[in-house]
Amino acid sequence: MSLLTLIQTAADLIGIPRPNTVISSADTQVRQLLALANIEGKALAKRGQWQVLVKEVTHTTLAQEDQGAVATIAPGFSHLINGTLWNRTQQDPINGPLSPQQWQLLKASAATGPYYDFRIRGGRLLMIPTPPAGETAALEYVSKHWCQSADGSTTREAWAADSDTGILPEDLMTLGVRWRFLQAKGMDYGEAFRDYEIQVNDCLARDGGKPVLYFDQGTDEYRPHVRAPEGSWPLS
Repeated sequence: MSLLTLIQTAADLIGIPRPNTVISSADTQVRQLLALANIEGKALAKRGQWQVLVKEVTHTTLAQEDQGAVATIAPGFSHLINGTLWNRTQQDPINGPLSPQQWQLLKASAATGPYYDFRIRGGRLLMIPTPPAGETAALEYVSKHWCQSADGSTTREAWAADSDTGILPEDLMTLGVRWRFLQAKGMDYGEAFRDYEIQVNDCLARDGGKPVLYFDQGTDEYRPHVRAPEGSWPLS
């Protein structure tokens, strides 16, 4: 489903004439549908941690505190998934994000380390102590790019062409445009909104699968692991 077919389907649901074009249209009603489609995309992206918006990126460290703009390191960056920033070279976690108070405490300290800490400030990734150049850091983050070009080569945070497609479920965006249009026109949108909320919550509940919870603290799967003795290690 493209932006054009999404808007056409929404128009059918609302009961208004379906447009032949969206982005280049001068029709005020079509322009309103486009604005609502952008509002819906941004709002839906924030409803949960959609697995399709979760990205992994690696970064080669620089020998300086400022590692660069987060938007460059992680294109489309919305927010970091805490606990995922690791130094793969050293096989150690990079702790953070630090609060302003924690950061200033470390900056004022005579000694830091041995592990790296990080902070995001002013849209830039900062690390303390200064790492050596050439190490590999990896992280996972949530992208704010919820739509893309027709061939999928360019992701976006707003519709730019009639042929653009949604990265998030387009049927949900269609339902979102429907209730938002009815609300904007001062019409009864209660049932349309209820249907939308049911569908969104259902999709979020199943998105990406969920870990199995065992209330008896057990598990039915075997996971190979390495065991090491807790003490009295032989020195020879």
